[in-house]
Amino acid sequence: MDPHMYKLPDGKYADGSWELNIYVTNLQQEKQIRVTGDLHIGGVMLKLVESLDLKEQRDWSDHAIWWPDRNQWLKRTGSTLDQCHVQADAKLQFTPMHKTLRVQMPDMQLIDMRVDFSSDVLSSVIELCKEVGIRHPEELSFLKKPDAGALHVKQRSNGRKKKDRDRDSMASSNSNEAASTGSLDGIPPHTPTRRPSPGFNRMTPNSTPGHNGNTTLYSVHSSGSGNFSDSIENLNMSLMNSPQVPSKEAREGLVKPNNFREKALINCGWLDSSKSLMEQGTRENDTLMMRFKYFAFYDLDPKQDAVRINQIFEQAKWGLLNEEIDCTDEEMIMFAALQMQVNLQAQMPQPDPDAVPEGQDDIDKALTNLQVSLEGTSITTGHSDITTVPELCDNLRFFRPKKLTLKSYKRGYFVFRDTHLTQYKAQEDNHGAPVQTLNLNGCEVTHEVSIQHDRYGIKLLAKTPEAPVEMWLRCESEEQYAKWMAACRLASKGKTMADSSYQSEVQGIQAFLGMQRSKKNPNVTVHTENINIQTEDYVSPTFLKKHKSKQVASRILDAHTSVRNMKLMDAKCNYIKAWQALPEYGVTYFVVKFRNSKKEELIGVAYNRLIKMDINSGDSQKTWRYSTMTAWHVNWEVKEVLVQMEDENIQFSCSSADCKVVHEFIGGYIFLSMRSLDSNQTLNKEMFHKLTGGWV
Repeated sequence: MDPHMYKLPDGKYADGSWELNIYVTNLQQEKQIRVTGDLHIGGVMLKLVESLDLKEQRDWSDHAIWWPDRNQWLKRTGSTLDQCHVQADAKLQFTPMHKTLRVQMPDMQLIDMRVDFSSDVLSSVIELCKEVGIRHPEELSFLKKPDAGALHVKQRSNGRKKKDRDRDSMASSNSNEAASTGSLDGIPPHTPTRRPSPGFNRMTPNSTPGHNGNTTLYSVHSSGSGNFSDSIENLNMSLMNSPQVPSKEAREGLVKPNNFREKALINCGWLDSSKSLMEQGTRENDTLMMRFKYFAFYDLDPKQDAVRINQIFEQAKWGLLNEEIDCTDEEMIMFAALQMQVNLQAQMPQPDPDAVPEGQDDIDKALTNLQVSLEGTSITTGHSDITTVPELCDNLRFFRPKKLTLKSYKRGYFVFRDTHLTQYKAQEDNHGAPVQTLNLNGCEVTHEVSIQHDRYGIKLLAKTPEAPVEMWLRCESEEQYAKWMAACRLASKGKTMADSSYQSEVQGIQAFLGMQRSKKNPNVTVHTENINIQTEDYVSPTFLKKHKSKQVASRILDAHTSVRNMKLMDAKCNYIKAWQALPEYGVTYFVVKFRNSKKEELIGVAYNRLIKMDINSGDSQKTWRYSTMTAWHVNWEVKEVLVQMEDENIQFSCSSADCKVVHEFIGGYIFLSMRSLDSNQTLNKEMFHKLTGGWV
């Protein structure tokens, strides 16, 4: 007997080799190959392919080795089995890296796409966005679908004993670990995996883009049939002009958060951008939601971003209808009117944005576009004297909120200069000592407006060396409010009224208010009975509980008169701008405990700041601007996020999500703020991972 064939008790042969078991998923068969510890991964794959007895040649270039027990891809082909700690008892799988993933887009449509399950999530998102025509993929990511039952169970568990919660948490952790490891699709290695049918399944005629329908599933696969490019083109058209009503399955899958704690719990589903889909428990044919994760939309261009703008509009719309973000009744009607205009315009032919204007040729058009790109956005001329520092001076009503205090407004004289708001008792006292001066740089600014009740309020939460100071201002007119609100918003960003964006900020606020005001024309009679409005598709459930359906429909039609002349893209862009003006816009919530505190509190992560908030009311208590941040990282030993500011350090643990999720949001916003206007700028994935990785 050949001594090299003698098998030792540990499974190895006398020459140091052993038999390695590898399951080939495409063939649904297990192979044993003789290997040694110094054989590299590339050699293992080559030896495996050579051992397969196939009648026809196959392309194995998209295959790699997956180790289920370790939940790990072995993609470094130059590494040896010893370096990867692979021994004779290892059960490996040889499987395609690109698999079918069912993705729910922000407009609730479901699409089946071939996605790389072996690369990090950021790369997979970039690849998918390239296929569907969405620029700046760094703004999006994958989110696991929230489970309504689990959301409410976690909510109720907060009132139980810590011992019981720890026991349930351990059981849940064990079950999640079992689900995220093991073989493909969570089934035994020798069970055949589900194979989707290739090709492209178009929507039924009753659910064409822009019309009502129930079928919203697209399947896009490169099957060599010659229809792949047509599939992508039709898919892009659908994502550019979404169905007005989503599928029943998608609608029933919506999870409505009832409070800020539940809003925070939804964010535990964000996938880690630095890990692959497989490493995070996602298997072939699973469903993930793709959403805009970072609310810092860069370089929105209607000519290039038709799909991107529509998906942002749809995410904003469903966020409002699902009550993920709050707004006033007047604002809800305004959003409904804009949504109706989008629906109406989507059924009409739209002008081609690339069409050459009459009297111009292609060269004239190219020169015009070049001039616009070189000159940038036009600046509205205001004060031409640059030596003059703009200031606002007005009599305003004010209120300083305090506990157990009646809401009583008093009158005062206010002067706004640079980023400072100065208060005097009366106008004749403005040369004397002021009552107080607040620096609004870095403050929180929110609005409290009711067109119906002629109320125009501004809420300020300013930082002072002693403690945050809260002040509410009440303006007398819409014009006065627009000027003061614009000044406050710019001051919160460290800008003054001398900035070129001040006039456009004022005009934007006036336009926002104008859309909320109905323009009743006595010569135009609107017959509500001739227009069938399903009010539940336009307003939130809470709004419907307060008002009768016919009244809501009438108010929507009345408000629609203000926006009925808008084109499709204008209506979508105005919807997005109005959404961005809401106080809760762009804030992602997390339930945290600050170091040395047993109390659970709320942290909001926005594009330019961190906000400490009341977990019940959502009121802002303190703000930390990224501009004053010097460092941030995760202490993995105690699972704490450490953020170092110029004047203090804040440390907190997160109970509603993994601390890595919070860190990734902060680092992601820092990365997005570094983007430049260079159109040839490429996405620096290495820098993104460096800023979001969570390591010092």
